Amino acid sequence: MDSTKWISKKIALLGSHAVGKTSLISQFVYQKFPESYLTTLGLKVDKKTVEIADYRIDLVIWDIAGKDDTAQVPLYYLKGCTGIIYVVDLTRPSTYNTLDQQLSALKERVPDTQFIVAGNKCDLLNEQQLAEKISEMPIQPDVVTSAKLGLNVEEMFLQLAQKLVHQHESQ
Repeated sequence: MDSTKWISKKIALLGSHAVGKTSLISQFVYQKFPESYLTTLGLKVDKKTVEIADYRIDLVIWDIAGKDDTAQVPLYYLKGCTGIIYVVDLTRPSTYNTLDQQLSALKERVPDTQFIVAGNKCDLLNEQQLAEKISEMPIQPDVVTSAKLGLNVEEMFLQLAQKLVHQHESQ
């Protein structure tokens, strides 16, 4: 008899416009990088099932239109979220200059939510530039990604899934 447990978790990708939220999801779910930029209007929902330990987790992924201020994200989009990936563009300091304030506000709005900070577009920087950008950030990213190259994309989602399983087991 299969001892696998099935759970479903709603996660959201947040961050400013054009940081690569949609591209990260496309790379994770479909293993494709969209070559043209299309802004997300409102939200788009995708799903992918992953396996962590004895769990099969349906990740219901909400791609929420970019907002420079997370207070502008309607609360009904965040209701029921168990995980949030906050994406910044490592080449645009304006997307991470207020990261500490944005995360603090989010944690007040959606307590008991697991967070991952992703620094995206690392492929556009050399090692020295990347180190400089990360050192400028008010909060260090949990993961550095490239949606274009697929670098650390799967690992980022699995890292969040692992946190969600741990949280699920401790409840």
